Parts: sequence; C-alpha cells; structure tokens
Amino acid sequence: MKLFEQAQLGSAVLKNKIVMAPMTRSRAIGNTPNSIMANYYKQRATAGLIISEGTSPSPNGLGYARIPGLYTKEQAKAWRTVTDQVHAQGGKIFVQLMHTGRVSHPLNMPAGARVLAPSPIAAKGEMWTDQQGLQPQPIPEEMTLADIQNAIREFTESAKLAVNEAGFDGVELHGANGYLIDQFLNPGSNKRGDVYGTDRTRFALEVAKSVAQAIGPEKTGFRISPYGTFNDVERFEGVDQFYAQLAAGLSQIGLVYIHVIDHGQGEVKTKVRENFKGTYILSQRYDVKRAESELIEGRGDLVAFGKPFIANPDFVERARRGWTLAEFDGSKLYTPGESGYSDYPARAE
Repeated sequence: MKLFEQAQLGSAVLKNKIVMAPMTRSRAIGNTPNSIMANYYKQRATAGLIISEGTSPSPNGLGYARIPGLYTKEQAKAWRTVTDQVHAQGGKIFVQLMHTGRVSHPLNMPAGARVLAPSPIAAKGEMWTDQQGLQPQPIPEEMTLADIQNAIREFTESAKLAVNEAGFDGVELHGANGYLIDQFLNPGSNKRGDVYGTDRTRFALEVAKSVAQAIGPEKTGFRISPYGTFNDVERFEGVDQFYAQLAAGLSQIGLVYIHVIDHGQGEVKTKVRENFKGTYILSQRYDVKRAESELIEGRGDLVAFGKPFIANPDFVERARRGWTLAEFDGSKLYTPGESGYSDYPARAE
C-alpha cells in the first residue's frame, strides 16, 4: 500500500506516509514540556511524521490552559527530551507554532502578556481557565504595526529555537482554526484599514518568509483550513481563489509542505494543489481506505490522522494489519496527567 511506503519531505526520509496530526492535549504544566509528554510522543513515533500539539511562540500566544510554549531556552531544553525520544525510535517531528491571538484569556497567560488580534473583535464563546472555570473570551487589543512586526520576530525566534536547540526536524506554522494567522486571513476577524487588511495574506506570507529564511524553507510547513469556522471565523465569498493565491505565495517562498484541513466544500483542494509545488498533506477524518485511495489518485502526498492516535499509540501497526481501533475517553482529552493520555496500551499480540 502507498500509505506505508517511504516518503521524502525536504531532506528528511519518512518511514511511511502517515502523519500524526497536531492535537492540543493540555499536559504542559507551567507551559513547559515534561516526561509524560516525552513518553506520549515516543509511543507514537511509528508515524512517518509527528506534528506536535500547538505550541506558542510567545507569552501572548498562550491562550489555553496548560499548552506548551517555545520561546525560552528552558522550554527548548525541555522539548529536547521529547524530540530525542522520537528520534531514538526512528521518527521525525515538526513543532506546530500556534499563536492563539484573540482565542485566549488573561488567566491562561503569564503576567504582562497581552491578548492581541488584527482587530478588536472578541471571539464568541467561552475559554476554560483552571482558576475560574469557563470565562467569556475578552475583546482583544488591535495590533499596531509594531505589534505585528514583533509577532513576526517571535515566530522567527521560536522557529530558530525549535530547530537549533530543541531538536525539531522542522516547524509547521498554524494558519488554520481561527488562531492569530487565520484571524488575519479571515474577513470576519480582520477589519483593518491598513495594508494588513487590504491584503489579508500579507501577515501569513511575512511570517512564512521570515521563518523560512531563518531555518530553511525545506524545514517550514504551513497549515490552512479554508472552509473552517472553528473559533468564530466565517466562510466568505471567493474563498477558493483566496486560498489559491495564498498557496501560490507560500509555494514561491519554497515551503516544504502545505497541510490542508478538508471541510469538503468548493474546489479549494484542487486549486491549492495546482498552486503549491511542495508536499501536500491531506487532513480531516481520513480512514485507511480513503487515505490510500486519495494517495493513489494523486490528490495528496501524505495523510494526517488525529483522533485515531489518541487511544492507539500503535495506530500505524493497527492500520497496517487491519486491526480494530480502541476508543478514547473524551472526558480526559484536556485534563492534566497520564490518565487518558499516555496510558493507552498498544494492542496485545
């Protein structure tokens, strides 16, 4: 099967075409990786590529409780224990850099951090805080031009830490799911009257270019969700052509991959595929049969699986052998500790 064949990703050779998708799991006490996280990723290192959970490049991007950061040398050193475990199993791992922007709450952030966004528009809904439970999401500060340049620097410095000190094989920039980069892309959250509003791709492309120049385009990927509405972003007219334009810009920078969350609408997948010359990662509710079919048809090059990896650390082997998948405990997706995280067993022979 094509799914289990080796693949080339930049200079890296992947042992199969299965990608473990990024999934927030909220186990990073003090926003720093720990031993149970290292064990969790080690258990799943049979994937051709692991993309880490969303990891903030800045104190300002720590919107959720207990998510990891990567903006200090201490955090980089802690992440090194994770990447060393993955590499010892022959795996490859990229860190997903996720600045949450307006999807945040001050109680989840260190003193002095700011809730920032392209425009001062609060996201609908509530945010969990360990101190006070669910709280309304606040109205963010509109980013000044200086704030924007600072955010670009933060992504870039975090990427350098990731590759040079934390041992990651590369970086995925999270431009999906309503987080900061996506907030610039989406007209519902970006009402700016300056160049970052008239050209909504500008911030995304400037971040991508700066990171690629710092660590190499062959180590830089980008995730998009063209028809997604998660975190109160909206669908908009001309979305297919808009993302075709973004894909072309990312391709011109030379990024190694684009990771597309498929919500099934429009011609966007075809247009992105036509305009992006690097590796295309398919994503969103794939099973083995559908993944194999779309690889054969040339619709993508790698396939990302998320939820199947939660309760199945040996997902690759189960997929290869056609074994039944275990079900995960949804009540423990975001709770601290090993339970419902790194204590799922591999299938007994």
